[in-house]
Amino acid sequence: MLPPCALPHERLARKPVLRRERGGALSAEVLRPGYDRRSVMSGPSSTARHIPGRSRRLLGTFGGVFTPSILTILGIILFRRLGYVVGAAGLFQALGMLALATAISVHTSVSLSAIATNRKVRGGGDYYLISRSLGVEYGGALGVLLFLAQAVSVAFYCVGFGEAVAAIFGGGDLLVRLAAALAAVALFGLAYAGSDLATRFQFVIMALLVTALASFFIGAYAAWDPELLRANLASDPDPAAPSFWLLFAIFFPAVTGFTQGVSMSGDLKDASRSLPTGTFLAVGLSTIVYGAAIVMFAAASPLADLAADYEGMGRVASVPWLIDAGVLSATLSSALASFLGAPRILQALASDRLFKGLGVFAAVDAESGNPRRAVVLTGVIALVTIAVGDLNAIASVVSMFFLISYGLLNYATYVEAHGASPSFRPRFRWYNKRASLVGTFLCGGVMLAIDPAATAVAVALLFAGYQYLRWTAVPTRWRDSRRAYRYRQVKDGIRELVEQPESPVDWQPQILLFTDTPERRSRVLALASWISGGTGFVTAVQLIEGDSASESGRTRQREAEQQLRAELRADAMDAFPLVVVAPDLPQASMTLLQSWGVGSIRANTVALNWLEHHGEGASAPSLRYARLLQRAIRLEQNVVVFDVAEADWVRLAETKPHHRRIDVWWFEDDSSRLALLLAYLMTRTDEWDDAAIRVLAPAAADAGQKVAANLMYRLEERRIEATVEPVPGADARAVVDRSRDASVVFLPFRVEGMRLLDPFGDPVETVLRDLPLVTLVAAGQDIFLRTEEETTAPPDDTSPPE
Repeated sequence: MLPPCALPHERLARKPVLRRERGGALSAEVLRPGYDRRSVMSGPSSTARHIPGRSRRLLGTFGGVFTPSILTILGIILFRRLGYVVGAAGLFQALGMLALATAISVHTSVSLSAIATNRKVRGGGDYYLISRSLGVEYGGALGVLLFLAQAVSVAFYCVGFGEAVAAIFGGGDLLVRLAAALAAVALFGLAYAGSDLATRFQFVIMALLVTALASFFIGAYAAWDPELLRANLASDPDPAAPSFWLLFAIFFPAVTGFTQGVSMSGDLKDASRSLPTGTFLAVGLSTIVYGAAIVMFAAASPLADLAADYEGMGRVASVPWLIDAGVLSATLSSALASFLGAPRILQALASDRLFKGLGVFAAVDAESGNPRRAVVLTGVIALVTIAVGDLNAIASVVSMFFLISYGLLNYATYVEAHGASPSFRPRFRWYNKRASLVGTFLCGGVMLAIDPAATAVAVALLFAGYQYLRWTAVPTRWRDSRRAYRYRQVKDGIRELVEQPESPVDWQPQILLFTDTPERRSRVLALASWISGGTGFVTAVQLIEGDSASESGRTRQREAEQQLRAELRADAMDAFPLVVVAPDLPQASMTLLQSWGVGSIRANTVALNWLEHHGEGASAPSLRYARLLQRAIRLEQNVVVFDVAEADWVRLAETKPHHRRIDVWWFEDDSSRLALLLAYLMTRTDEWDDAAIRVLAPAAADAGQKVAANLMYRLEERRIEATVEPVPGADARAVVDRSRDASVVFLPFRVEGMRLLDPFGDPVETVLRDLPLVTLVAAGQDIFLRTEEETTAPPDDTSPPE
C-alpha cells in the first residue's frame, strides 16, 4: 500500500506516488547551481562575451564541479522517499536498486569525462555535447525536450517545496499551490539577476544538507538494532506492494545530477582535471551516503513504519526539524538549478539558429551575460504548470527525456571513440568505448522497464524533432563525429568485403561515367543512375586536358568539381563527382579504369555518351573514341554507350511510367545477359518500376516458338519478369521496325577495326538514327543471371524440360 499522505499531485487512483515523483526528480539531471554566466556560449553566434577589463573568477574542482553535482544528487529523494523505498522493498532490494542506478551513473560519468576532456564545452550542457557529437538533428531535438523538461521540473520542485511548507504549518492544496507559486517567483528573481548569487547560495544549502544528514545518522546510530536489521533484509511478500521497477522509478532520480559540472567547463581553472575528478568524487560520495542511509533505515526502523509514509527520516533523526530544513533547502536548490539550466539550453538552441522563431531567445544581458528572455519563458512555463496542477499525464514522459539524454550522451561518446578520428584525444585516461556502449544499453533497458508507454512517447517526440531538423536545419558551423563514425563503418565494411570470396551472383555495377558537356550530362547521368538500380556506385568523371601540377590546373579542377557536384545535387543524382586534369586524356582514362576503387570495390563498367558524327569518317576523335572502348573491353571492363537525343528525351518524359517499355535484344552472349540484367535493374527504380521488359530473340523461321519457350523458361528460373518475342530473320532493319516505339532499347555491340558494329556486323550508327533512346552494351566480363551459387543451380543456358 502507498502512504496515505501522498502529495496532492500524486493522488491517482492507483499508485499515485510513483508517476509524479519520477518525473519531478529525474529532472534534477540538469540542475545547475553555480552556473556562471560566461559558460553559456554555444558557438560563434552567441551574443554573450567576456567583458574586457572585468576579472574572471575561475572555479576549481570543489566549487565548479563537486558542489553543484553533490547538491543535486543529495536531494528530496534522499529526505522524503528513500525510507519509503527501503520499507517497501527491504534492504537487499534497496541496495540492488542503488547498485543498478550507480552503474548507470558510473558508465555515464566515464563517457562524460571522455567527451568533456576532448573538447571545450560551452553553454547548453547535454545539448551542446550531443549536438557536437551526433549532429544537429539529435542534439536539437533533445535540446527542446530537455528545455521543456527542466522548465516543468521547476514547477515539480516548487510544488515539493509547497508540500513541505504545508506539512510543517498545516494546510491543504491551496497552501501548497500558493507556496509553490511564491517560491517560483522568488527563484525567478534570483535567476533573472544572474548566477553569481546562486553560486554563493549553493554553499549555504550544502551546509544545511550536511547538518540535516548528520542529525539523521546520529539518530539512526543511536537506534541501531542488529536484530531489526536481519529482519529487514527482505520485505514480506505482498501482492499489493509496488514492484521492483516501480520502486526503482522512485529511487533512480536520487543518483542523477552528476552531469552538472559539464556546464561549468568554460569557467574551470583546469577542466580536464576538474571534470573527471569532481564528477567521480560526487558519484562516489553520494553512493556511500545513500548506501549508508539505506542500511541505517533498515537497522533503525521497522519496514512497515517506513512504508507507511514519507516521514521516516524525521522520526529517526536526533533533531527532527533539521530534516524539514533539509527538505526545504533540497527542493529550493533543485528548483533554482533547473531555473538556471533551462534558460541556458534555450539560449544555446536559439544561438545555433536551429528552430525558426527562437532567435529572440539568443540574446543575453549585456552587463551580466544572463539569458533573461529565456529566464522569463522558463518562469512562465513553471507558473502555468503549477496553476494547472495535474502533472501526472506528462510526469513519466518528462522522466524519460533525462534518461534519453544519458543514453545519448553515452552513445555520442561511443560514436566519437568508434570513429577513431585523430581529433578524438580525451585526456581522461580510463575511458573505454565499451563502457559507453554498456551505458547506452543500461539507459535504454531501464527506460523500458520503468514505463514502456512513456518511453515510446519520449522516443516518438525525439524522432519527430530529429526528422524536422533533418529536413529544415541549415548546414552547421561545427564538426560532429558522425563523419568519422561512418568513415570507420565504411573502412570496416570494405575490409570484410576483401576477406570474403567474390561470387558472380553478387555482381553489381560499379560505373565510371565519362561526361563532357553539361547540356548532355544530366541525361546520361539519369540513365547511368537507372541502370545501376541503386546497387552499385556511379562516379561521374570529367577529364580536363592540362597540367595537374600547375596552379591553373588545380584551380580548373576545383572549379569543375564544384560545378559537377552542384549539378549532381540539383538533379538529385545518386552519383559521385570526379574531375581529373592530365596532359594525356586517353592515357589518364586507362589509368583511371585500372586504379579507381579501394579493396574489392573496383570499376567494372564504363559508361559514356555516344560520340556524335562517329560514323562519318575516320576522324581523330572517332578513332580515339573507338580505341577507348576497345581498350576498356580488353581491361575486362563492361562498356555502356548512351545515345540520347534531345527529342527522344522529351518524348520519354511525356510517356507515363506504366506505358513505358524496355526492349532488350537477345543474342545468347555475355553482352545480351548484361543488357538484360541492366534492364531489370532499371525496373527497380521509382521511375521504371511500372515499365515492361520485352526480350526480342532472333531465331530461324521454323524455331521461333522453341526459342521463345526456352528463353521464357530461363527468365522464370531467374525470376525476371519479361515477355519474349522471337524475331525470324532478324537484321538491322528488323531492330528498327520492332523497337521504334520502345522507350529504351538495349542492344549489344562489339568493336572491330576501330568501328562500332551491331550484332549483325553493320555499323551501329545505321540503327541509331531511327531508334529512340538506345543503350549499347558490350560485356568485358563473364555475366551470369543465375541467383544461386550452388552447383545444383541450373546454368544460364538451361533448356526447359521436355
